[in-house]
Amino acid sequence: MGKLKRKEYEALLLSLQIELAAMARWAHKTGQRVVVLFEGRDTAGKGGAIQAIAEHLNPRQCRVVALPKPTEREAAQWYFQRYVPHLPAAGEIALFDRSWYNRAGVEKVMGFASDAQVKAFLRQTPTFEQLLVDDGIVLFKYWLCCDQAKQEERFAERLDDPLKRWKLSPIDLHARQKYADYTRAREAMLKATHTGHAPWTLVDFNDQRRGRLTLIRDLLDRLPDTHVAGEPIALAPLPGKPRKERYGVLEPIEPVRD
Repeated sequence: MGKLKRKEYEALLLSLQIELAAMARWAHKTGQRVVVLFEGRDTAGKGGAIQAIAEHLNPRQCRVVALPKPTEREAAQWYFQRYVPHLPAAGEIALFDRSWYNRAGVEKVMGFASDAQVKAFLRQTPTFEQLLVDDGIVLFKYWLCCDQAKQEERFAERLDDPLKRWKLSPIDLHARQKYADYTRAREAMLKATHTGHAPWTLVDFNDQRRGRLTLIRDLLDRLPDTHVAGEPIALAPLPGKPRKERYGVLEPIEPVRD
């Protein structure tokens, strides 16, 4: 399957984003709560996929949740507790850039959680997610797949690009050596938490453009009929000629010159 050209990709993405806008109207009108989890290896493309979904949605309705390292107090709480406040209210969509599954991934592989903590997490998670689904939340769980050769290529790109250098952290560099460990951790996670009420969906992100389109298409296809017509809006004529901006206290700064 050939790589998508930029113009073809952008046209296909725009069509899906129009459907996403209709989905957001549906969620707002019906009060539906939608949670989408994005998990995967470093460089797989979680941020780009989330941006493609959220780009044209109202940020007051569609929130991206990317939690930092837990505080000392959060580390002493029930593990799921820090995530619960970020779950959506009626009509909202929450996109989790990594989620409670940190415990089964990076925390396990990098030694930030004990074997007992990971075992307890894998046992408790299906019950936690059953509570969410039983309460009416529509829950999607996506794992973004990426071969190690492609991951290395993207790490090198981040290293060379000053606009992407911030994406490299000491943990990322250390994790490079643990590709096989992450595979084993993922398989254990899937075995324990791929359930009928909260199934996992794996998406190939070796080609990130095609991966984004595949993920969004799957997300839309698994929702009910979300077509909700937009409210009719009419722009009444202005009572007079359009006014120019006028300034009293301050003037705008000088524009950038060619």
